[in-house]
Amino acid sequence: MKPQPKMRYAGAFAVLLALLAVLFVWNVNSGSLHLSVREVAQILLTHSGDNAVIVWEIRLPRIFAAILLGGALSVSGFLLQTFFANPIAGPFVLGISSGAKLTVALTMISALSCGRVLGSAVMITAAFAGAMLSMGFVLLIAQRVRQMPLLVVSGVMIGYICSAVTDFVITFAEDSNIVNLHNWSMGSFSGISWDNIRVMTPVVVVCVFLLSKPIGAYQLGEGYARSMGVNIAAFRVVLILLSSVLSACVAAFAGPISFVGIAVPHLAKSLFGTAKPILMIPACFLGGAGFCLLCDLIARTVFAPTELSISTVTALFGAPVVIYIMVHRKSSRG
Repeated sequence: MKPQPKMRYAGAFAVLLALLAVLFVWNVNSGSLHLSVREVAQILLTHSGDNAVIVWEIRLPRIFAAILLGGALSVSGFLLQTFFANPIAGPFVLGISSGAKLTVALTMISALSCGRVLGSAVMITAAFAGAMLSMGFVLLIAQRVRQMPLLVVSGVMIGYICSAVTDFVITFAEDSNIVNLHNWSMGSFSGISWDNIRVMTPVVVVCVFLLSKPIGAYQLGEGYARSMGVNIAAFRVVLILLSSVLSACVAAFAGPISFVGIAVPHLAKSLFGTAKPILMIPACFLGGAGFCLLCDLIARTVFAPTELSISTVTALFGAPVVIYIMVHRKSSRG
């Protein structure tokens, strides 16, 4: 007998929250300097100790960035999959992340060449402009190409073009911070500050929890959505804007991160056994947060002191999920 849906949903959320808590503690304790749970607890409670700066100024901002940006990527992927009705639509596949990466890189290099330090708001704005530019090309192609595989391939090509231009301008940039630019262009949660967290938190929270009801109506068909009072044209615009803002926020602070926006929504749907947005939005957020915490932990510790780019690890775990989705969809059609 199948368990009641409410019991399954409660159990699934409990699993996600438990995994997130375990990964949070594990990330705080792990690093080039290992700290015991007791020492970390004392530092968190008293804000003092020999290693308080490491915990409060380096590890905790990085952990919260992985939670917020990982959740944002996953929700952005869910929004795009809903809009395009395509299981492998996502900010990285459709070239949105690469467009945001390009404009941020150009903005950073221009500012650094003039000796200026960019604020978080400027970074997000630049990333949003690039994300919307890439999304605009994808939508133009979507009007001419009705076949989703061709649309996805077009998005991938746009992403490659943007990435190639970004790598070119970073390679020939003359700046003392060129190493940081290279690290950022590969994807990394390092270097996040509490000021960055204070900026990204309201952006992510507002975008993530704004559209659960109209998305649910939209999934049931445009006719049903109209009967529920949803303005379809306006809703499409807002959905694209929200997904682009979420992708831009990630690119501005952590660079491009691959496969999270594709793999995590499907893992969440499998865990919950439903695609209802009112459940999937928080589930995708928690799943994306835990996924990025795990991948960042692996990136920091497996080959320490050498640190892998976050996209290397997310691709290692996310790509097999995408392959499974494509094979399973093909076999179910056949």
